[in-house]
Amino acid sequence: MRIIFAGTPEFAVPALGALIQAGHEIAMVLTQPDRPAGRGMQLRASPVKQLALAHDIAVYQPASLKPAEVQASIGEVHADVMIVAAYGLIIPEPVLGLPKLGCYNIHGSLLPRWRGAAPIHRAILAGDQETGVTVMEVVYQLDAGAMVSKKALPILATDTTQTLHDAISAAGATLMVEAMRGLEQDGYLNAAQQDETLVTYAHKVEKAEAVIDWQKTATELSRQVRAFNPFPVATAQFRDKTCRIWFATTLEQPTTAESGEVVALGDTLDVACGQHILQIHELQMPGAKRQKATQFIQGQHVEMGELFG
Repeated sequence: MRIIFAGTPEFAVPALGALIQAGHEIAMVLTQPDRPAGRGMQLRASPVKQLALAHDIAVYQPASLKPAEVQASIGEVHADVMIVAAYGLIIPEPVLGLPKLGCYNIHGSLLPRWRGAAPIHRAILAGDQETGVTVMEVVYQLDAGAMVSKKALPILATDTTQTLHDAISAAGATLMVEAMRGLEQDGYLNAAQQDETLVTYAHKVEKAEAVIDWQKTATELSRQVRAFNPFPVATAQFRDKTCRIWFATTLEQPTTAESGEVVALGDTLDVACGQHILQIHELQMPGAKRQKATQFIQGQHVEMGELFG
């Protein structure tokens, strides 16, 4: 089929790659404009653009899809279908109507749970037992389209937003290829409407949410640490400096120690919480590299009874 692919970050790369591998004609890739990145703040192409250029696919990078001339350029492609994966721009209704067989999106949750910007973060923070991916019809309302297919994935006690991101991205690529195979064969896809009574919203992550409050339970803090890896990364004060905590799990062991107090040193750095103990596996002081707990303990000469704030 003749496809327009709209996507920007790493999340969308497996889907584009799978569609190319499946033999579809990617007539145009829509991706956001190059952004300054790195220490030198030089313009950097999105991961999707990099893959498209490697396959000699035409790339179009408008700052908005609202101008009539932009919509005309997209219309000139005469696409059968548009596929969207973490594009990051609002797609106006006139654009949605351009592809002959519709517009379909890969969303990183089991809709209708967690519509919105940060579904993976919110699923971990909420303590959900599972998450997944949904292929859905694109409508103008936020993530409200009818659902074509889903795949559930368990959320393990060791999962971070990064690990789930990678698993969901891969699963979404497979689901989308399967959906396009069905669309090509039948000319349509069966889709089920979402139950609006079950909708929850995954609001954008704010950096302020990453600050650790040691009065919370170890379970809550483990979720917070894992949800904010790789961004914005959970933080706590240690020796009056901001320490980044990259990975932590829960030790369900009672403690009478003060919240934030170091209670054990070994393969993990164990800190008392409002309930139970947070076992920190990886952390980082300002200006230093991310370290395993054992390296951090030795390098910083951490002592029992020290306090995290």
